Amino acid sequence: MTVLRIATRGSALALAQARWVAARIETQLARKTELLTVKTSGDRLQGISLAKFGGKGLFVKEIEEAVLEGRADLAVHSAKDLPALLAPGLAVVAWPQREDPRDALVARERGAGLQTLRAGVRIGTGSVRRGAQLRALRPDLEIVPLRGNVTTRLQKLEAEGLDAVVLACAGLVRLGLADRIDERIPTEVVLPAVAQGTLAIEARADSALGHSLAALSDRDTERSALAERAFLGHLHGDCNAPLAAFAEGLPDGRLRVRGLLSSTDGRTLLRGEAHGVDAVATGAAAAQQILSRGGDRLLEELRREAAR
Repeated sequence: MTVLRIATRGSALALAQARWVAARIETQLARKTELLTVKTSGDRLQGISLAKFGGKGLFVKEIEEAVLEGRADLAVHSAKDLPALLAPGLAVVAWPQREDPRDALVARERGAGLQTLRAGVRIGTGSVRRGAQLRALRPDLEIVPLRGNVTTRLQKLEAEGLDAVVLACAGLVRLGLADRIDERIPTEVVLPAVAQGTLAIEARADSALGHSLAALSDRDTERSALAERAFLGHLHGDCNAPLAAFAEGLPDGRLRVRGLLSSTDGRTLLRGEAHGVDAVATGAAAAQQILSRGGDRLLEELRREAAR
């Protein structure tokens, strides 16, 4: 039986995620695996604004090419890095169970919370979404742009004199750094990125392997991911736009989808919320509410701003 080759980025977090999926494949599907590390354009463009060069899709392009060209059989992505449209011929064939989707505050002064930080303190983040929501919530804080992997960002907390950094809870948990989290910020306070905390297993569409890998999918995670990505797709969004969405199951079986679109300075903030059974339709309905409240004009302003 052939060994399944798993394409992944080479960061510590990406490798931890790929190894977790590999262990699931070996246990549940009884297939041997090996990792193929791929350096993406996003990894090479350190210190440069990704928005001007294609956004978060830069972390995916070369990995998808490895699968399409047959150098790998499948790929493991952080789902929040996936663009709204996948490369033709590929599909997400499994959505494993979601890790904590919330954002995490990591403070230099242990035990601090977002609401208890002193006025004027410096918070680092590499996310326009986080930056916009933080500015809207606490305009008295100084938001400092921050790039690099999880370990690098934690090191910059001290090296660059920051008072706190905001990262994804999921990444810290998967790297065994959960004890470094000072606050798991409620989704009612800061809405997460689309599919944050979710892994996406991608393979060639309609392949026998893809059907086998579907056994690794978690139904609730899949519904939430499809709803949140429908929100993203309906807005034609990417990482140039401070947008967020979070889908959660309700006791009656329906999904609740909350979405947000903001100006980068956080002064304009549009929200939408929809409830429904169909994941894609519900995500799109939340996005349509935002468009009807001026979202189309705001998106155009954001595109002009990104092009400068």
